[in-house]
Amino acid sequence: LMSHMAAIQRDAQRLTELIPRANQCPLGSGALAGNAFGVDREFLAKELGFEGVTSNSLDSVCDRDFVAEFLMWHSLFLVHLSQMAEDLIINNMLKCVDMADAYATGSSLMPQKKNPDALELLRGKAGVAIGRSVGLMATLKGLPRAYNKDLQEDKVPLFDAVDTVKDCLAIATGVVVTMKPNPKMLLKALCPEMLATDLADYLVRKGVPFRETHHISGACVRLAEEKEISIDTLTLQQLQEIDSRFEKDVLKVWNYEESVERKSSIGGTSKARVLEQIDQCVAFAQKLNDA
Repeated sequence: LMSHMAAIQRDAQRLTELIPRANQCPLGSGALAGNAFGVDREFLAKELGFEGVTSNSLDSVCDRDFVAEFLMWHSLFLVHLSQMAEDLIINNMLKCVDMADAYATGSSLMPQKKNPDALELLRGKAGVAIGRSVGLMATLKGLPRAYNKDLQEDKVPLFDAVDTVKDCLAIATGVVVTMKPNPKMLLKALCPEMLATDLADYLVRKGVPFRETHHISGACVRLAEEKEISIDTLTLQQLQEIDSRFEKDVLKVWNYEESVERKSSIGGTSKARVLEQIDQCVAFAQKLNDA
């Protein structure tokens, strides 16, 4: 979940960075050539709460960069929400998370099935958002300088985009705060083959280069597949037949929690690092709220 929050934080940063470029006052540009009566554009901008004035009157009347940039932003944001929705849809299918009834419906055929409707709708909105962005860019690409009636086509995608982002953000928030993890099913979804890299890392800690341990670990995976057994059931003797540097303590590799805790670098999966990411996320949200 925190991997998705990292992407959403970048989206929030991009939206914040967009505001100064969009918040420039075009008043006083006239139809295309500026104002002939000494209008104080900077005074107008200040009184109306803009951060500055546009620099060229001809560009001002046909500039829709602020619309195009927002549409590109909203399409990327909804792509990120779509990716989160897909991960949750898969976890819902595996019963690793329990979704609240407000965001899911029962199946018309299978009584045991809970359809993640809200997540599927979120996933679908990303494609529509990309279409809005591409559509406006296609309208803008052939326009000459100054105002053209084609530019009226910016309103519908912009207003729709704003409404869609607000609705999708509210739905995504509701899904996340009401869903509950299912520890038993989450544990069941793990498989020992996920720890094959830990097997390679074991030998790295004994001084063997990773380019070599990668092949050794791969040989262990192949042996388990040939014998049609799980890799964690390979005996010490079988492992040593592949490489004599495996010792008795290698059997400790097959521990999911220890594997997670070993990834203790910044941004890693250890409990301390995940809690650190949560704290950073909360601080980031508070800073945005105070801005």
